[in-house]
This record gives sequence, C-alpha cells and structure tokens, in this order.
Amino acid sequence: METKKKEDNVVHDFSESSKISVSKKSLGDVMSSTKPPIILFVILLVLGIGTGYLVSQAKGSSTVKTVGEGGKVQTSTLEKGKIIGLEDEKTFKDSAEGTLREGGIEGEGAYHLERPGGESQNVYLTSSTIDLSTFVGKKVKVWGETNSAQSAGWLMDVGRLQLL
Repeated sequence: METKKKEDNVVHDFSESSKISVSKKSLGDVMSSTKPPIILFVILLVLGIGTGYLVSQAKGSSTVKTVGEGGKVQTSTLEKGKIIGLEDEKTFKDSAEGTLREGGIEGEGAYHLERPGGESQNVYLTSSTIDLSTFVGKKVKVWGETNSAQSAGWLMDVGRLQLL
C-alpha cells in the first residue's frame, strides 16, 4: 500500500517571528512625509479663498451687450448713471424706477420692478434689446413702451435702462 503524503496545511501557523513590527521611528518617518502635502494644501486653500474674495470685492465696470439700431449688437460698459439701450425717445417715452427682480405675473413679463407701495405698484418687464438679467437686484430706471396686459397692472417693453 501507498503511504499517504503529508497534506499541505490550509491554515498556517503565524509565530511571533513572522509578525511585522513597526517601530516608533518608522511611524514618525511616515507621519512626517505626509505633512508637506497637507501644508501645501492648506496654503493653496487659503490663497484660493483670498483671491476669490478680492475678485468679488473689485470695483470694476462690467460690460453689457444690447441690440442697437438696425439689429447690431453693441457692447457697453456698465457704470452708475450711464444709459444703455436705444436712443429712441419717441417709442420709449414711459419710464419707471425701482429694484429689478426676476419673475413676471401669470406669464406676462420675465422681470419686474419692485417699487414702493407694494405688489400693486410693480412694473412687469420684457425687453428684446437689453439683457435685463445683468441688472437683477440693482436699482434702475427704465424707459419703454407700455403694452396691454391681461394680469399685469403695468407691462412694459424696455428699450433703455439707467443704473442708479
């Protein structure tokens, strides 16, 4: 008869000699090697936040694109007191001022002017010549042509705008 060969053990014996030990010195070396990337990350984070803050506080003028006479696109700088849009005072004879807000009323107007006296004093606005989204949240004076409306008390097509 054949003698059985010694079977391979599925479970190995891990004796004390086979354990890997980590000395305090090697752990310290590992920790010190992670400090420079962390410090670099913190410095870059602070610089990024600082740069973002400075850019947001810059008092520069921005540009606005409007559609001028004959359908030509005009670029204007946005400064307090400057009037942008069309010069046609005969067509755009109605005016109103207030704080420009997003939203119309029941599908009329994409924006509205918030004026003293409550919601009944709002002027609902559309414009095919000026990008009104640039002025949301700002106090403005607008000139336009009053249109008939179903729900809005006053619906105006804006042709000129002044930042107050």
